[in-house]
Amino acid sequence: MKVLGDQPASRVRQIGALVVGLVLAGGVLVGCGGDDGGGTAAASSSADANLGRVTTTADGVQEVTLQTQDDYVFTPDHFTVQPGKVRLTVRSVATQLTHNFRFTPDQGPEPISAEIPLLAPGDSKAIEFTVTAPGEHPFECSFHTQLGQVGTMTVTGQ
Repeated sequence: MKVLGDQPASRVRQIGALVVGLVLAGGVLVGCGGDDGGGTAAASSSADANLGRVTTTADGVQEVTLQTQDDYVFTPDHFTVQPGKVRLTVRSVATQLTHNFRFTPDQGPEPISAEIPLLAPGDSKAIEFTVTAPGEHPFECSFHTQLGQVGTMTVTGQ
């Protein structure tokens, strides 16, 4: 028996089974992506909204948090501070990749030696340093510079 032109009935059944399988798989994936109502998504969004936002403590220290993950980027990849003391926290939400953080050697208007030599998945580490020279201070994950994991800290003039 032939149906659909030259296609044998067994081939039509195979195609039908494939379509049904794809539809069922799509339904399963949609079911996995829903919000469980536990508030985790809202907490994550709130924390993400503060990434790169510079705040100043009562004693004048400027604080900023960056994030890195498994996609070779810093989030955000740019932030701006005033001359003075800075406390920079880098949070890894990666599940597989290890990163580091350093200001690119011999770049920028002044050397900044503070660095995070190793940031494993799930780690969060902070460094403190003082900046005085206005301008662009490039930073990087030296493990992944070829993949574009770089950014810039801008120090404004006073």
